Amino acid sequence: MSERKVRVALLFGGRSGEHAISAATAAGVLRAIDREKYDVTPVGVTRDGRWVVASDDPTVWELRADRLPEVTAPAGSEIVLSTSGEGPQLQVLEAGAVPEVLSQVDVVFPVLHGPFGEDGTVQGLLELADVRYVGSGVLASAVGMDKHYMKLVFAAHGLPVGPYVVVTPRDWVTRRDDVLTRVKELRLPLFVKPARAGSSLGVTRVDDLADLEDAVEAARVHDPKVIVEEGVDGREVECAVLGSRGDAAPRASVVGEIVVQDTGEFYDFEAKYIEADTARLDIPADLPDAVSEQVRALAVAAFEAVGAEGIARVDVFVTPEGRIVVNEINTMPGFTPISMYPKLWEASGISYPDLIDELVQLALDRPTGLR
Repeated sequence: MSERKVRVALLFGGRSGEHAISAATAAGVLRAIDREKYDVTPVGVTRDGRWVVASDDPTVWELRADRLPEVTAPAGSEIVLSTSGEGPQLQVLEAGAVPEVLSQVDVVFPVLHGPFGEDGTVQGLLELADVRYVGSGVLASAVGMDKHYMKLVFAAHGLPVGPYVVVTPRDWVTRRDDVLTRVKELRLPLFVKPARAGSSLGVTRVDDLADLEDAVEAARVHDPKVIVEEGVDGREVECAVLGSRGDAAPRASVVGEIVVQDTGEFYDFEAKYIEADTARLDIPADLPDAVSEQVRALAVAAFEAVGAEGIARVDVFVTPEGRIVVNEINTMPGFTPISMYPKLWEASGISYPDLIDELVQLALDRPTGLR
């Protein structure tokens, strides 16, 4: 009798502005995961937070220039995660019908990006349900999502971070002049960002302080809390980090560099996901070996500083003088065909299917609860 397949619930979509990116990540995972080893149940999360049965066809969820994928809910039908004597299971709720078991669940692979998914909220739900899941736990996910607290944690661990100013909702309403005075102490250019968003949504480069208030308002569309960062004169390089079994140290990939073709721009949403020709990914980055090793060491240090698990991508700047500044950690980086994380591991000797397999196995090996 053959061994039962591991049952994986792939959770994607979600309530954040990165809904489409999450769906595109799911497309990559659906296409690459080993179906001989894993029984996959795609679960889509609509923009209003409902869990629904989703298509298993990767082409439905791919990004296209003329269409962004969207999870929608059939009328009167949604999914709940429940526990029973047989363990965690997904149940389909139909109006006026007895709940039907869709699938037992061994592990959840939450490829949700942004708030209400990557920020510890879903991780907390899965912990309460005693379900194993891929990626970081509640605290690391929350810290990794909030650029303000991320930088505080990095600095407390002695990691180099650039100058910044946090703009809270109350300060912007009641002490705007004080906020603008503090921001003016930073050197141009400035990068104004939602504090808890990703994929460069709502990010504005400011080269003239006259444009600052509009940039803050643009960021506040995505998050009432905003962070203003002083631009770093340097090359943006990235390193992928992968957890290890047992007590072994996290693993760091080779280092890659994002080269934006128009040097007056930055790596925005369109460059990342739609207009692939506007940026080039150099893997490995053309850096001295000693600098690359320092980046890799800092990436692992950032991973451990926030208590990350399983998967993360760490972005840093390398200045012309060779100084390295840690920009941010992403605890659920994208898996789209043009995403950096799988490309870095492919260049490091781990194929995309093997990478997915390793992430699921790491999740299965890790208990829920305090650890």
